[in-house]
Amino acid sequence: MTALLSPVVLFFLLGAVAAFVRSDLSVPEPIAKGLTIYLMMAIGLKGGVEVAAQGPSIEFLIAALLGIGLSFLIPVPVFWALRTFGRLNKINAGAVAAHYGSVSVVTFVTGSEILSGLGMPAAGFMVAVLALMETPAIVTGLMLARAGDAHSGTNKSGLLHETLLNGAVLLLIGSFLIGMIVGKPGFASIAPVFETGFRGALCIFLLDMGLLAARRLSQTRSLTWRLIVLGVAFPLINGSAGVCLSTILGLDSGSAAALGILAASASYIAVPAAMRMALPQADPGLYLALSLGITFPFNVLFGIPLFATLARAIGGL
Repeated sequence: MTALLSPVVLFFLLGAVAAFVRSDLSVPEPIAKGLTIYLMMAIGLKGGVEVAAQGPSIEFLIAALLGIGLSFLIPVPVFWALRTFGRLNKINAGAVAAHYGSVSVVTFVTGSEILSGLGMPAAGFMVAVLALMETPAIVTGLMLARAGDAHSGTNKSGLLHETLLNGAVLLLIGSFLIGMIVGKPGFASIAPVFETGFRGALCIFLLDMGLLAARRLSQTRSLTWRLIVLGVAFPLINGSAGVCLSTILGLDSGSAAALGILAASASYIAVPAAMRMALPQADPGLYLALSLGITFPFNVLFGIPLFATLARAIGGL
């Protein structure tokens, strides 16, 4: 209940309610883009500073390998479920599967804030794990979508640039490295901007995300009840698996919950951009409605508190 009453969650709900009642409330797009850049810089910097303070560790290696493995593997059962239960064609199933194997930066940032409020902050190196989990799922999703096709017609150099050097990944990794270089002494001078103002900026951003998610959900015509069920089932199964595996491998409860949140999340920034280039025949309304309209709200409202509770319960055994 404490997590549900967090200001960031309540502002997300406010945005969703405003959209559903057809209010003219909006956050100007330049401000929303600026907040996105700010949040990624802040989370990257703080993660790098923490890693610099702690030094390299076996826990980071474990989390990184587990995160990469999950990103590669999650699209496979998701693809199968979408084909059998969701009744999607191969192209759309592969595109959607890539979204669920990849990660959502905003879900992670929101989860990190909630976990800190619950007294179980994730280790700083989880920012690097987030960046590492962005791309592998795209590779798996494309392989599944094109299985058996002799000609794909994809601009491979353009796809490589889109997936490995997209702005979100580059900014996260760059900010993380800067944080490692400057450490706590260097970060102190910019802390008022990137630490003190972080929660307020996140509230404004989540207000905009609530508006966007609700409007995307109300506008789509591609969703069926079967896909909505899967949009809730995927984060529950993937997130729980991430928490359990992380705990078994020795991560602390905060980091285990964070990896569960990453496994449960679905990309709606980096992967849609890659899919537009690699699978232009896939339905954007479908994969965005599922990732942004169903899974993102579910994680913010229910998934994050659930994975935090699960990580704390298993870690205490």
